[in-house]
Amino acid sequence: MRISLFVHETAHAKAGVPRDTKITRRTLLRSAAWSTAAVLHPAAIARGQAEPAYPSRPVTWVIPFAAGGATDKLSHPICQRLTTRLGQTFNLESRPGAGGNLATASVVKAAPDGYTILATSTATAINVTFDPSLPFDVVHDLTQVAGMARMPLLLLVSNELPVHNLADFLAYARANPGKLSVGSAGLGTAQHLSAELFRTMAGVQWTHVHYRGSGPGMVDLASGHVHATFDNVAASLDLLRGGKIRALAVTTRERSELMPELPPIWDVLPGYETSGFYGVAVPRGTPQDTVDLLNREINDAIADPAIHKGFRDIGAIPLSGDAREHAALFSNEIARWRNIVTISGARKNG
Repeated sequence: MRISLFVHETAHAKAGVPRDTKITRRTLLRSAAWSTAAVLHPAAIARGQAEPAYPSRPVTWVIPFAAGGATDKLSHPICQRLTTRLGQTFNLESRPGAGGNLATASVVKAAPDGYTILATSTATAINVTFDPSLPFDVVHDLTQVAGMARMPLLLLVSNELPVHNLADFLAYARANPGKLSVGSAGLGTAQHLSAELFRTMAGVQWTHVHYRGSGPGMVDLASGHVHATFDNVAASLDLLRGGKIRALAVTTRERSELMPELPPIWDVLPGYETSGFYGVAVPRGTPQDTVDLLNREINDAIADPAIHKGFRDIGAIPLSGDAREHAALFSNEIARWRNIVTISGARKNG
């Protein structure tokens, strides 16, 4: 139906307006559309358009411990590769404290958009049991993206400690109850719980000294301020090669490919076995296509010959697989460390 408006002869007609001008419905709608568009803010128009492809700005990769530890050394080459491949900077940011929980809490609260990533470790799984008062739930508040590596720990001692093998260390600890100081990368870390499991199974007593990451603990071990620690090859390799500290044993049941001369602790304490694992997670609610993209790119990075070799050179066993497989591994680690927490009797304030 056509709508007609008639303009009667008035002063407008005298100005040259035709007497029977007709304005159609189409003309009115077109005019209204242009008027609306004219007053719309550009941002309002932009909201109706598709979001730019991820990543369109720099990404923050959060490390829960001080620089220099295994998490840092594993994350660094992956971030370099992602920066090159995806065209945006993946920035490493260290947020140490509370056995990794400060960093985890900050990522849990971050926007679920893929621009804040957490480098997870064994501590992330341990604290589910070790610290039940946490204000977050890593199972439900994080989405697991990919694995990085698994890594055996070493029993390391200061050069000032008069022991040279695992049997010597065990005998010394039993003969000097409470006199040994044993450091760790923080409460609730794999380093801490590995030491607690050893102490419980061996029936010895010592003083636990916790640090804000492996790096500071290694400095004190080399200077003799603590007598021993349980830590990984990545954190200790430079000091070992420089002869500043000594390694006595590995925490895995099998010998380390990198240091096959070291016996497993299992040999003197049957049933003793621990290892660390490292992965990547994002806040729950991060788009699945972003999770899948990160998973593919991280797996590709780890498969890169140079990165793969770099991992092996620091005693790390590369992990790969899709996001579901890594989530299953993470769940298994929670169960495994829950058992170790129970056996050792370790608690947050213990």
